[in-house]
Amino acid sequence: MTDPEHAFDRHMLEAMICPQTHTTLHYNAEKRELVSKAAGLAFPIRNGIPVMLVDEARQLD
Repeated sequence: MTDPEHAFDRHMLEAMICPQTHTTLHYNAEKRELVSKAAGLAFPIRNGIPVMLVDEARQLD
């Protein structure tokens, strides 16, 4: 069951790009983050809001 307070609008993803590489992002529902494969970064989604700051992103392995 999806928690409406923490829901992420997937349609918003179509308009978003990686702030570092300007490439498309992929949504990881399990980890609740937006992934930039080109940059090797995962941007967190907090309270349904993507945090698109490179300093807040997690490095991918």
